[in-house]
Amino acid sequence: MTTIAPSRPLTAAGYPRGFKWGVSTSSYQIEGGHDADGRLPSIWDTRCRMQGKIANGDTGDVACDHYHRYPEDIALMKGLGLDVYRFSVAWPRVLPKGKGRVNQKGLDFYDRLIDGVLEAGIEPWLCLYHWDLPQALDDLGGWPARDSAGWFADYAALCCQRYGDRVKHWATFNEFAVFTLFGYCIDWSAPGITDREAHLKAIHHVNLAHGMGVDVIRDLVPGAVVGAVHNRQVVWPEKDTDADRRAAALLDAHWNKAFPDPQLLGHYPDLIAESIAPYVKAGDMAQICRRTDWFGLNHYGPIFAKDDPNATWGFHWGAAPDDADKSDIGWPIWPAAFRDELIGLTKTYKLPIYVTENGMGGNDKVDDKGEVNDATRIRYLTLYTDAMKEAIAAGADVRGYYVWSLLDNFEWGTGYQNRFGLVHVDYETQKRTAKASYAWYRDYIKAARAAE
Repeated sequence: MTTIAPSRPLTAAGYPRGFKWGVSTSSYQIEGGHDADGRLPSIWDTRCRMQGKIANGDTGDVACDHYHRYPEDIALMKGLGLDVYRFSVAWPRVLPKGKGRVNQKGLDFYDRLIDGVLEAGIEPWLCLYHWDLPQALDDLGGWPARDSAGWFADYAALCCQRYGDRVKHWATFNEFAVFTLFGYCIDWSAPGITDREAHLKAIHHVNLAHGMGVDVIRDLVPGAVVGAVHNRQVVWPEKDTDADRRAAALLDAHWNKAFPDPQLLGHYPDLIAESIAPYVKAGDMAQICRRTDWFGLNHYGPIFAKDDPNATWGFHWGAAPDDADKSDIGWPIWPAAFRDELIGLTKTYKLPIYVTENGMGGNDKVDDKGEVNDATRIRYLTLYTDAMKEAIAAGADVRGYYVWSLLDNFEWGTGYQNRFGLVHVDYETQKRTAKASYAWYRDYIKAARAAE
């Protein structure tokens, strides 16, 4: 483990003074109300209606019904003693066709949500895009179309003009690499295209959209604090072979570098730069590389790569070692990788880091006493917060930590079978039950604050 100097002064709990504690959610995963008050379909509504794409045929039509039950969910956030609630706006709720006619009822919903969060003493952090592109825009070419950057900038302007008086922390996108790689290269996400050229165009145009979005936010929101949310996990070869090492290096370029490198360093990673070059026009890289104020990190555990000559890029997901520590849903638990990622990000990008997602999926059930004793999640959160403190002590500039997620929710291709929430949701009755991890996190925050 490398140490970076100087590190910031730490409190007795091992965190910088003013460290922010929060939770994260996303619109499609919790809101429901898929056709309420003028909302039109997103690409995820479409995917959920494709046979065999989502486990058990689940959809986000109702999800956690947050659209109607948000006051109850804000009360749960207040009970945790949070500083921050990171959420996303559903583009097709406020602009049903992605551009053109504005849906006032959709805009009104986020007014109510933001006002309620502020009244609870919690800071709203608004993410503009968490994967739910309006289907009408996908019909016009989606992210592979260069016009998509302009569509996004116009959407960002609408949100800034409406909410910028109350929301000061803004993220352009959530997990750029996930929705582009899985949506246009590996058929694990909407819109489910597997085409090398479409994937490359999507990467570049999403990067352009980010840069244009940063400019819009700065122009329209006085005092805006602007960032973006990146998925970052170390990529290791499944087997100790040259082929798997090459696969790991290429997946690392796509997964970890294709977005933060151009956005923050001004260039694409070497392994993919030549492939993207045909789609880069004069001035594009300057438009992409705009000043931001913070780096959002979503991290769960390392990933493994294997050579696959039949795959679009010649790599595919590999398996973790059989003896690796794993969560209930089979994801590797590797806190040292989290610690090292935080240290490495500080050295590479030199921005304050907010851990915008970290958490563990399980198969949690309410027991006969009406309780949810998710001891494995508490263990995971303990291991990872300990690793985060190690990184901070070594000089990593980490300023906040937001658990994924407040609620059990629609987890994309796995539907409702994987539960990540601090709060259990009975999807038939919509009853919320705070889990043991909810109490653990509440007490952890309280103790950390007491040590300041």
